[in-house]
Amino acid sequence: QIQLSESGGGSVQTGGSLRLSCEASGPMYCMGWFRQAPGKAREGIASIEIGRIPTPYPSAMKGRVTISEDVAKNTIYLDMNNLMPSDTAIYYCAALQTGRRYSCLTPNLRTEAHFWGQGTQVTVSS
Repeated sequence: QIQLSESGGGSVQTGGSLRLSCEASGPMYCMGWFRQAPGKAREGIASIEIGRIPTPYPSAMKGRVTISEDVAKNTIYLDMNNLMPSDTAIYYCAALQTGRRYSCLTPNLRTEAHFWGQGTQVTVSS
């Protein structure tokens, strides 16, 4: 049974930074990050096809986040900078074990992911 384990969430003040990590219990084809604020739909942030340069995605956090990977550790990271109160949400990791490059695009991964993590809370205070 594949599991995704997220970590790195927490509470920061406006302008602060956090690094989220998501470790998969096995190799994945692609992985990505999503978030969901109370009362809002889950939205995509970034995704990466393992071993390739990530395709830019114009999320609400564009320019403030960087997705990266450690293939040997089956782990992806999300470095978030200049955080704002509107970034407060539960951040989820998603993964596709096998598939096509098209499925790894951030908006498509949201519906095609095989696995989801339990989420990690990020709270940004003003």
